[in-house]
Amino acid sequence: MPPFWSPERHADRRPALLARNRIQAAIRGWLAAQEFVEVDPCALQVSPGNEAHLHAFATDLIGNDGQARRMYLHTSPEFAMKKLLAAGEPRIASFAHVWRNREAGKRHSPEFTMLEWYRAGEDYTVLMEDCAAMLHMAAEAAGTSVLRYGAAECDPFATPERLSVADAFARHAGVDLLASCEGAETDAAALRAQCAATGFPVAEDDSWSDMVSKLLVAKVEPHLGHGRATILDRYPLAEAALARPAPDDARVAERFELYACGVELANGFGELTDAAEQRRRFEADMDLKERLYGERYPIDEDFLTALEIMPEASGIALGFDRLVMLATGAPKIEDVLWVPVGSV
Repeated sequence: MPPFWSPERHADRRPALLARNRIQAAIRGWLAAQEFVEVDPCALQVSPGNEAHLHAFATDLIGNDGQARRMYLHTSPEFAMKKLLAAGEPRIASFAHVWRNREAGKRHSPEFTMLEWYRAGEDYTVLMEDCAAMLHMAAEAAGTSVLRYGAAECDPFATPERLSVADAFARHAGVDLLASCEGAETDAAALRAQCAATGFPVAEDDSWSDMVSKLLVAKVEPHLGHGRATILDRYPLAEAALARPAPDDARVAERFELYACGVELANGFGELTDAAEQRRRFEADMDLKERLYGERYPIDEDFLTALEIMPEASGIALGFDRLVMLATGAPKIEDVLWVPVGSV
């Protein structure tokens, strides 16, 4: 394979890259019409995020005194954008370059573009309507009537299916997931017994979250977003990340993910605004990270302070490059990056 900058390979890549620009322009126009303010947070932060399985790029900031201070390239602009919500911005959006280490493959790049947007004072279900609009715009801008990934296809103009995580696990994995949950507490033994009963292999030392992840990847995700997009809604509270609990069921959270062609595109929340609960989750995730990977990231104390005055809001992050991939039918993410990481 010649390098991406060779004229013959660039000629093959160029139609998808121009489609990328059209998709971005269409979305920017829609956001402006919806009265979103586009913001551009700095990528260098005191904390890259506090999810156990996300790995950041670290660097040293040298001060005028010559002293080094550890900093990180953000894995999401979320903390910075929520500070802007606390400052009083009601609707904000960002096309942000983000960095995640240990991630490379057909659907992953260590550096990629995340489209993230927030609506203060609006329910998280409005984000589902936003997602449907994004699929429409991407297809129209790319000049296609179908999203594709490999042999999988999805109609971007069809109303997305809305499916709870519990129903998806029951349908595709034969597992009653919520039977192993009590609020945020989980029962690994109960879920392990269900896996054994269905013949799904898990390790004796797998945690509840490990088993959920394995079931999701192997049994559930391959069935999502075929024919039409799927909104996988109401994640267990133990998998809530930065989402608030659902008001009608203490076992689940206001969190959903968008899938098309079996590919995860977006992760949306009814945002948690309880700073004490957020601190507890961060510390638990960092304890897990230290056990698994031997490292932990600092907590952004300014973010937790800002969370105390942040209004009720909904927010979502969408993998923009993946959306372009599906709209152009590109087989891998580097095909829709103007200059791929490492110039490969």
